[in-house]
Amino acid sequence: MRIAIIGGGPAGYEAALVAAELGAEVRLINDEGLGGNSVLWDCVPSKTLIASAVAYNSLRVADELGLRPATGRDQAPVEVDFAKVLRRVRRLADAQSRDITDEVLKDGAEVVHGHAELIDPHTVEVTDPGGDRDRLTVDAALVATGSDPRTLDTAPTDGEVVLSSRDLYGLDRLPEHLVVVGSGATGAEYAGAFLEFGVDVTFVVSRDRVLPGEDADAALALEEVFHQRGMRTVKNARAAAVRRADGHAVVHLEDGRTLEGSHALLTIGQVPQSYGVGLERVGIAVDDHHAVQVDGVSRTTVPNIYAAGDVTGKVMLASVAAMQGRIAMWHLLGQAVAPLRWDAVAATIFTDPQIATVGLSEQRARRNEIAVEVEKLPLEGNSRAKMNGLRHGFVKLLARPGSGTIVGGAVVADDASDLIAPISVAVTNRLTAAQLSQAFQIYPSLAGSVQEAARRLAIRVQGGYRY
Repeated sequence: MRIAIIGGGPAGYEAALVAAELGAEVRLINDEGLGGNSVLWDCVPSKTLIASAVAYNSLRVADELGLRPATGRDQAPVEVDFAKVLRRVRRLADAQSRDITDEVLKDGAEVVHGHAELIDPHTVEVTDPGGDRDRLTVDAALVATGSDPRTLDTAPTDGEVVLSSRDLYGLDRLPEHLVVVGSGATGAEYAGAFLEFGVDVTFVVSRDRVLPGEDADAALALEEVFHQRGMRTVKNARAAAVRRADGHAVVHLEDGRTLEGSHALLTIGQVPQSYGVGLERVGIAVDDHHAVQVDGVSRTTVPNIYAAGDVTGKVMLASVAAMQGRIAMWHLLGQAVAPLRWDAVAATIFTDPQIATVGLSEQRARRNEIAVEVEKLPLEGNSRAKMNGLRHGFVKLLARPGSGTIVGGAVVADDASDLIAPISVAVTNRLTAAQLSQAFQIYPSLAGSVQEAARRLAIRVQGGYRY
């Protein structure tokens, strides 16, 4: 079977790997390096930047662990070479893109550099960087063109003072005062990272707390950390315009207030990149937000064309995109596959501490009147947390009454992205609190709190360790 995959992000390259391994003739068409926005501009660069920020901040507070910097109690023994930090960011992003390319080629897929457009359900036209065009005849296609940062006409970025997340990586020094506009995960991650670098940060959030779409307890815990570290949070505020004036940024809020900083960073979401692909020409339905409509196995309204990743407007995460891409190819190529379970998606916000969630949230359960039992266990009593000097964080588990089936969870901790894994396994496999509590955990470890929370929940909900 001849398959064209349009887009080389997580959805595209994971789909290419699956399809090639199953013997299909695969052409992966992409107009920038493989990995797409996730690897080149978003996940890999931002988390690399955050790793440097967290490492720097750990030096600033080392005195709590009995490590006093030679230069004084309140100063870190190193300075931030921000240009070097960003060189490392770009180097790792480019290296990851090359590694993905090598893997795709090794598995037998062909990588084509250029812009692809659907001409009809079985024809894809590729325009190479030189402008030459070639048409491919295919049996099926996958649209995985990702998303672009959402912009405001009243907030034009200039790459120097008023910035998009991509523009950050062109800076040569740390901002003096960064105003971050956008209360979601991306805004929180960047606001937290620059705060840890010692930058004066003002965080503009549209609701009454940061991360309004996340677990409320987790968001409030992070907000407390931000406050303790000196961040200014402006709540219930929406940006009407952002302008450059006299070499600095001015943020005009809808209520008439203005905020000033040396730089402003816009993190106001992503929009599906569904333009210029020929979707309308072949009859693929998109919604009012220009997201491609798909079913549970990533099929569009055209039978032989699938779509996966951010372009579908579902949950805009690299892990979700990758799973959508794999499921699309498994289904297309006749493998037994179940539809993607949206009730079992896991996600992490890479702030410090991290926030990780999976499955049903407590707020959604209450809002939809879904009966759940909740166990929230602070990490302050965990021996490993004490050793590491951790004062913030918790493990939260949600289970159905009676059966004790785990349906959701949240973790706030330094390594929440790893600690969420056993809870994710429990949600995906519909394990009970008793079953989760019986899994061995290392002592001392933060993961021990997952087991302890499950044990407490099992006693309360199941009356013990009944399976």
